[in-house]
Amino acid sequence: MNKPVRRIAIFCGLLVLALMIRDNWIQFVQADELKTNKHNRRVTIARYSQPRGNIIVDGQAITGSQETGGIDFKYKRTYKNGEMWAPVTGYSSQVFDANQIEKLEDKVLTGDDDRLFFNRTVDMITGKGKKGGDVITTLNTKAQEAAFKGLGDKKGAVAAIDPRTGKILALASTPSYDPSTIAGAQDSKAWNALTADKNQPMLNRALKQTYPPGSTFKVVTAAAALENGLYKDVDTKTDSPLPWILPDTRVELQNEGNIPCKDASLRVALQWSCNTVFGKISADLGNKKMIDEANKFGFNKPVDTPVRAVPSIFPKDNRPQNAMAGIGQASNRVTPLQMAMVAAAVANNGKLMEPYMVDKLRAPNLNVIEHHQPKQMSQPMSAETAQKLQSIMETVVEQGTGKKGQISGVKVGGKTGTAQHGVDNSGNPYAWFISYAKTDKGSPVAVAVVIEGSDTVRDDIAGGELAAPIAKNVMEAVINSEK
Repeated sequence: MNKPVRRIAIFCGLLVLALMIRDNWIQFVQADELKTNKHNRRVTIARYSQPRGNIIVDGQAITGSQETGGIDFKYKRTYKNGEMWAPVTGYSSQVFDANQIEKLEDKVLTGDDDRLFFNRTVDMITGKGKKGGDVITTLNTKAQEAAFKGLGDKKGAVAAIDPRTGKILALASTPSYDPSTIAGAQDSKAWNALTADKNQPMLNRALKQTYPPGSTFKVVTAAAALENGLYKDVDTKTDSPLPWILPDTRVELQNEGNIPCKDASLRVALQWSCNTVFGKISADLGNKKMIDEANKFGFNKPVDTPVRAVPSIFPKDNRPQNAMAGIGQASNRVTPLQMAMVAAAVANNGKLMEPYMVDKLRAPNLNVIEHHQPKQMSQPMSAETAQKLQSIMETVVEQGTGKKGQISGVKVGGKTGTAQHGVDNSGNPYAWFISYAKTDKGSPVAVAVVIEGSDTVRDDIAGGELAAPIAKNVMEAVINSEK
């Protein structure tokens, strides 16, 4: 073979080798990446080639699948009471992908999860179409209805937890939307309207929005005072002069109205929501100890439910701002889920359970392929401290600002909050209420309610007026379901 021919042969051999390497690279290394690429239309077509599995609440499906008569997409997703359940389910769209449980548990719902291999094999042998599995949630239908109807046309959110296990029982957000309206291939107009809506109906306010917690945060500040030994008894006087000046400033911290805050005990201070008492506690403890206590409740890190809740923030800050953060203002920001976790830890004698809303994953043959086991997340306080906080939170409901949270024959503890916001506090305050209910079976529910906006006159806005009745109805719904 002459030299030019040999060079050509070697070059062609290298080309063939490169082609083989590239082909194997695509098949075995990039296969998963290409399969899940958002531009791979075949993946979406396959996803909607058969009915999806369902999301289940109290044994009933709150989702479904409907034949479209289309060429590419044989089925589309449907939702029952879509607006009420949207913060739980999320959406599954033929055009706009999916989010929340629909996204996170997509492989189970489509039947592509490796744990469903046996089912797929049986279906292939018997000639049946592939079936998706089901996602069984921890939600309570009656509690969700109470939360959603209670919010009504107000902008706000509700989160309810079983303190004993961490099960999420209700997760409501308003205004909301019906995921069915954006499920199909021809729903771009509805999608554009929702994403352009200034009221953000697609925002999950219970998990994805943070607010100043206002006076509800005083429960955390009281826990910090007791845990750090600043005060040992909730009924002894505190060192809380009037007036009290914010550290390093000449600014006098104000209380709301003519209330008995001078040297008030923790019980009286929480009952009447004394800013001066809790602002001074935060200042006396210092920023590091306040952050440490907040972190034990779950602050400053995301929480997966499995839908990820954005972190609630207790900030590193200077002395005056730390004092304001101790009363739930300044840069202190929380999700409703976080404040339900605070109430749950108190109710559960200081033990904070990890919140979750997917109880089981189930194969089409009804075999359970995954069962979530409750897990302790942290121990924000001792049982002794928790019982002291229960005592003073129950005083808030029995004799203080939380009377509209009372339930006949049930011990209820709570804390109201009215959080300022806007430039120079020009906006209507956010109305808060956090609470728990105790029965002879323990504490089956802890709730947080925030009303972000309403048409109520500013002077009438208070957590005890707007938020407490909603929390009461949610707690009653859970208690009645346990009977």
